[in-house]
Amino acid sequence: QREFTQKKTFTSWINSILAKHTPPYVVSDLYTDIQQGHLLLDLLEVLSGQHLPREKGFNTFQCRSNIENALTFLKSRSLKLINIHVADIIEGKPSIVLGLIWTIIFHFHIEELARTLACTYNQPSPACSSAIDSSPKASRSAKKSAKIKERWKMSATKALLLWAKEQCSLHGSVSVTDFKSSWRSGLAFLAIIQTLRPGLVDLEKAKARSNKENLKEAFRIAELELNIPRLLEPEDVDVVNPDEKSIMTYVAQFLQYSKNLPESEEDMQEKVREAMGWLAAQEKKLAKLLVETENETYYQKYKEMMSFMETFNQEKIPFLPVLSSKRGEAELSEGQQQMREEWDKVISQINEWKARLDQMLPSPLDSTEAWLQEVERLQAEDLPDLQDPFKALSVFREIIVIFKGLMDCFDSHLDTLQSFKNEDEKNMPLVLPEKLEEMKRRFSNIRSTNLSTFLEYHYGLCSAIANEVKLKLNIWDVKYGAKESVESLLENW
Repeated sequence: QREFTQKKTFTSWINSILAKHTPPYVVSDLYTDIQQGHLLLDLLEVLSGQHLPREKGFNTFQCRSNIENALTFLKSRSLKLINIHVADIIEGKPSIVLGLIWTIIFHFHIEELARTLACTYNQPSPACSSAIDSSPKASRSAKKSAKIKERWKMSATKALLLWAKEQCSLHGSVSVTDFKSSWRSGLAFLAIIQTLRPGLVDLEKAKARSNKENLKEAFRIAELELNIPRLLEPEDVDVVNPDEKSIMTYVAQFLQYSKNLPESEEDMQEKVREAMGWLAAQEKKLAKLLVETENETYYQKYKEMMSFMETFNQEKIPFLPVLSSKRGEAELSEGQQQMREEWDKVISQINEWKARLDQMLPSPLDSTEAWLQEVERLQAEDLPDLQDPFKALSVFREIIVIFKGLMDCFDSHLDTLQSFKNEDEKNMPLVLPEKLEEMKRRFSNIRSTNLSTFLEYHYGLCSAIANEVKLKLNIWDVKYGAKESVESLLENW
């Protein structure tokens, strides 16, 4: 029964996400559809906003490659995939498929939402070590990072539960203690709806109705009035031991809805003032730190930066909703524009600090870091969109030559990193181990994306050639007369 409920809930959740994909995708049978790998990649692309490498075909090799790409991406986000293997997904093993989908739901849906509640409920949240691109890793070691991740899993669940309790506490006798039997009567769902949209339900009448009637009413209102996809049916919840993961997945959608509710102008202004105060404090702290560490060793300077970034990433969490406002410049108030400028200024100062530290790496790591940055810069650049095919040909040829030249040095720079003796004449470390690990990870990322980058460049080159040929062929509609003029044209080609 639990497996059946999870399959149904997870399939509905996936379909609600893939409705945003271009083109939209609908899962009919989760265990079968996941076997080709395209479903996984589509889902992860929508959730992450990133373009992932894939094989376009459907033979065994291509399906295996697509699933491997999806799992590699999840591992790159430090997700533990215990006992989840490509072969089991290709076979569509129910327990493995459901375990994988739950991992994705928890990380991309529940954790991301609960992260914004972490400070409100005093829960520890993992300092996302790179709130700013290329900021140093804040974890002290892989082991400690794993422990924090595990603790945060419990905290994310607890934060979501505390949020649900808070919504229900406004309505007297509606009690929530877990994600199981507390939801069986349907009153908890109705109480949350009443808090989010007062007037949509009558809780006094609901107390006199059966569990199934309340659940049916709650799911109907949530779908019609709140636009929350119907992931559950009354018979899934009105059982002795409802499935915890399915209920969490559904409840998280109400939290998502609450996050999207418009705020009053007064509340927004207060949050902007608080964010401005915090940003000003960060700027002073950063300036003071730069002065204090001016005469320190590279090792100590980098250590201080890591400590600053760990605190910075932790403290910024409650300000993220206002700092990451999706409004355009024209819609921002004067205070919000000032706040955005101040945020950009602080981020710029942090990135400048890191860039200076990277230049101070002991030789020969400084040249390896410079090489990494050059490759990453080239990979991050969008392909040039040139209207003139002839100019595009020249640009793409140049990019390919530059990138190939850089990649020819891959092995030598990797050898430099791996053979680096990390100690001075007094046997003290020159570079923090975290920095060396970060550089190794960047090498792995470059290696995994090397081929797709080359293919993108060659695709651009071939498109430019095709466009140039089309232009030439269009010109040939004109009669050129003498044989000599045609031969001359061909020679120029």
